[in-house]
Amino acid sequence: MFLQSVKMALASIAASKMRSFLTMLGVIIGVFALVVLVSLVTSATGNVQERISEIGTDMFSVSIFNDKGAPLKLDDLKEMAKEESIGRVAPTSRMMGQAKALRKQTEATVIGTNTDYFVIQNLKLSEGRLLRQFDLDNHTNVAVLDSSIAYTLFGEKQAVGEAINLSGSRYTVIGVLEQDESFSGFLIGFNCIFVPITTAQRSFGGMDSITAFVATAASAGTVDAAEEYLNRYLYERFPPSRSSGADGEYEELGYNIFNMNILADTMGQVTSIFSILFGGIAAISLLVGGIGIMNIMLVSVTERTREIGIRKAIGARRSSIMGQFLIEALVLSLLGCAIGISVSALAILGVNAYADSSTMMQGFKAALSPGVVFVAITFSTAIGLLFGLYPANKAAKMRPIEALRYE
Repeated sequence: MFLQSVKMALASIAASKMRSFLTMLGVIIGVFALVVLVSLVTSATGNVQERISEIGTDMFSVSIFNDKGAPLKLDDLKEMAKEESIGRVAPTSRMMGQAKALRKQTEATVIGTNTDYFVIQNLKLSEGRLLRQFDLDNHTNVAVLDSSIAYTLFGEKQAVGEAINLSGSRYTVIGVLEQDESFSGFLIGFNCIFVPITTAQRSFGGMDSITAFVATAASAGTVDAAEEYLNRYLYERFPPSRSSGADGEYEELGYNIFNMNILADTMGQVTSIFSILFGGIAAISLLVGGIGIMNIMLVSVTERTREIGIRKAIGARRSSIMGQFLIEALVLSLLGCAIGISVSALAILGVNAYADSSTMMQGFKAALSPGVVFVAITFSTAIGLLFGLYPANKAAKMRPIEALRYE
């Protein structure tokens, strides 16, 4: 009986192809919006979180903007690194300077740091070597260039062993980093020159205090303990000052600790919000499609009034009449859903093809989310049943004699 009703529904849909397609269009657009938008948001978030994991969710970035007269020194960072929950610690003293070489010059970000910085940030060498401890101990004028500034100053020529003039001082290039297209490279920036922190302190202002550093936990299991230790150490070193505001008194800290886990959690929350938002937009489109299905089914009931009268006259039960029209509405909705999912799959393939050819979207991969497809099918089924119920009930309640007399 069910299969027979499905065959009749398909025959009825095929008899008016254009009308049926226009009826399904609302469902097609709704499913397309739901599947594509939510899949793209989910994929984009997955890509960003993957980039964040490349940095490592065990990394902390610390900024000190009020040292309370007790500035951090390099020896203090060495003491921090001895803590059981702490892995590596590296100062990050940033300055802007003019870099010149081979009659070329450019604005550069000079980062004074130590040997651990490159391990923490997962930076790889293209040629030469990285900073070593004796460079820091001897305050040597050596520099490691990132790939962008190396190309700007030296082009295709090998940079290692060459000299650069950095804000009036001569530095020897000892290494060039690989091009870093990861999220970590984006956060560090471009046109960067890495020099020993001791050299930077001597050459740029003569300050030996540390105002920023990065640190890692000893292992994934000690992230919370490492963050607790850093908070406790800095809280005791830089006691907070009391300030008054509209909400009363509050403590004003002289430092900030940023945990990469916060970024990952924030991305998860943003994904949930956008998924709900886009899902709501798609649901409205599906509801509009459901109204279209109900409208066309009412027209179909009117057109087939005599058919309904004949079927009732020869013994068709009310449930069979209702089931026939309900199944027809359901088939319309599910066919629209199937077309919408197919178009969505093609659209995602198109997005991936564009991403492969675009430098801005390099590495982005969108995927059709099975969960979203399941939601689309479930919602389309509910739409077909809900909006087909009234026309089906109207057909089932017709009286045979009145239906047979209908012109």
